[in-house]
Amino acid sequence: MAIGVLIIGDEILSGRREDKHLPKAIALLKARGMRLAWARYCGDERDRLIATLRDCFSSGDVFFSFGGIGATPDDHTRQSAAAALGVPLALHPEAEAEIRGRFGAETTANRLEMGTYPTGARIIPNSYNRIPGFAIQNGYFVPGFPVMAWPMLEWVLDGELSALHHAEPYVESSMWVFDAQESQISALMLSVQEQFGVTVFSLPNAHAPGGRRQIELGAKGEPAAVVAAMDALRTSLAAMGFPTESLAST
Repeated sequence: MAIGVLIIGDEILSGRREDKHLPKAIALLKARGMRLAWARYCGDERDRLIATLRDCFSSGDVFFSFGGIGATPDDHTRQSAAAALGVPLALHPEAEAEIRGRFGAETTANRLEMGTYPTGARIIPNSYNRIPGFAIQNGYFVPGFPVMAWPMLEWVLDGELSALHHAEPYVESSMWVFDAQESQISALMLSVQEQFGVTVFSLPNAHAPGGRRQIELGAKGEPAAVVAAMDALRTSLAAMGFPTESLAST
């Protein structure tokens, strides 16, 4: 099953905040034998956010949405998710209990608004301050604050999505190829890709004038097929006169 992330907030698009969720999500997925298929960014403009969320829900992919689930006027994620799904918002009883447990006699209507989700949602517990996130259909919605969002992401990964851990055997392996240009090895890449059923990739390395040309060349896919593909690449590159140097597999 493909997995994506949606990172929401004008502050990310304007540069006032630097996104830290994308690299963290990649790392948390990788630690569980999972990988990210796509990432999207969206500001706080509601119509655009509704359209973006509609795309995410209709994709059928699991996706994690970061940001915009608070109750201030610039937070539109809860409302936009409901509009994208065509369902009303409602105060979630478990979220209400958590919020009242957090604030007690200081619970206000505005604070309860943070527990108002699209009808049919499930809560995602927040160990930091007890203000939950929510999940509905294939979407998981957490705050924009890393101190809250990342433990909530792990809770989902190790709970509802634990069956996806290491579900698909996958490895990436690469090597440096020296003195070659991509145009000289593109036919070889295509041939190996078709022969072994893997994805072959190349990443040229920028070098200083007069420096040695080098390309990171690799394959990704089913582990045994990747090993065979890399062996075939090394053999062919040696015959073409291009030296190689192996890199660590991931």
